[in-house]
Amino acid sequence: MLTVTYTLAFLDRQIINILAEPIKKDLHLADWQMGVMTGFAFALLYTILGVPIARLSERGNRSLIVAGALTIWSGFTALSGLAHSFTHMLIARVGVGIGEAGCTPPAHSLITDITPKEKRAGALAFYSMGLPIGTLLGMVLGGVVAEFYGWRMAFLLVGVPGLLLAALMLFTVKDPRISAIRSQSTRQDDIPPLGETIHRLLKTKSFIWISLGAASIAFAGYGHQAFYGSFYLRNHADGLDAIAATFGFDGRIAVLGIVLGLILGTTAAAGTATGGWLGDRFARAGAKGYTAVPMWATGLAVPFLIAAFLIPGTISSLLILAVPSFLKGMWYGPVFACVQSIVPPRSRATAVAVFLFVLNALGLGCGPVFAGILSDVSARWFGPAEGLRFAMVVLSIIVSLSVVCFAMARRTIEDDICS
Repeated sequence: MLTVTYTLAFLDRQIINILAEPIKKDLHLADWQMGVMTGFAFALLYTILGVPIARLSERGNRSLIVAGALTIWSGFTALSGLAHSFTHMLIARVGVGIGEAGCTPPAHSLITDITPKEKRAGALAFYSMGLPIGTLLGMVLGGVVAEFYGWRMAFLLVGVPGLLLAALMLFTVKDPRISAIRSQSTRQDDIPPLGETIHRLLKTKSFIWISLGAASIAFAGYGHQAFYGSFYLRNHADGLDAIAATFGFDGRIAVLGIVLGLILGTTAAAGTATGGWLGDRFARAGAKGYTAVPMWATGLAVPFLIAAFLIPGTISSLLILAVPSFLKGMWYGPVFACVQSIVPPRSRATAVAVFLFVLNALGLGCGPVFAGILSDVSARWFGPAEGLRFAMVVLSIIVSLSVVCFAMARRTIEDDICS
């Protein structure tokens, strides 16, 4: 249920990316505004509210918190389809971010409580598969629905299922801690103060390096995702028309949504599952195994990622993109297992909230905006298509910073594990 919920979170978060070009034309927006809308607007309160909601999760009913959050972001996703200006869309995306702030911290805390330590990376990777699956569904559903019914209907159709799932969650997902509290087998006063937890995290070198490494991947990843649709529509229009004609589609957006969704979704899901399995396997010999997986995987991803944006053939570009998509998905399980293992049990929701604050403030909040601004500036010299290509290549190079960060975390991770 938590994985399905996380899938809907990314479906609602990422669907705007495949709809970027029709929204831009309909609302008369620039690339920097699309970057703000897809990244900064969402991340604004998503990052800020994560910590207080996590503190509530340390004490309250985590299942109820997730269900309430799901209701909020699903409602604002549906409202995105009613936007008629940049301001309206901005407000709706901020609302989606507010809701999604209450998803992952309590969910990670729940999963870690009910999972054996030796299977922690795999369990968290299974939950993290909601990201690529949600991205797949967002691309496919968004592209097909927008092609035939318009981008507004796409938002409305993906928002409604979340409201139904929230009601179902209330009756099916129970928080084991609540039962323990009622039976007095655990205490409410054993929760470390917020300042103590943050101080502990800031003193933990591996946490700092892991957070910066993940933020580097997220910075590039969210920047790419915000403009994947625009990149292929601007640089591979003829190739997309040929693919569309082959499969009997009348327009480019539907076929692009299906192809991108299948390639990015399936490969990233496979990479996420593989990374979780490898993380648990390598960690048997020591906690350094958790950092080895993302370090090597992201390092191998960079040259393929750059090639995908430079190669002229549409089909070749899309096929090559599958390789870095698989490799970049491998960090979730091992890294989240590290975060959950370097703090006491009653600080786990707070730890992942602080981690996500760093990840999303730098990644989600800045990545799409940076990509949009760089694209607009580069377009003055190279044109809109090549300007965006340049921005996508620069983002790909930034991924290499994560290799250095994970290598630094590898030095101290074994000393920092405590639970």
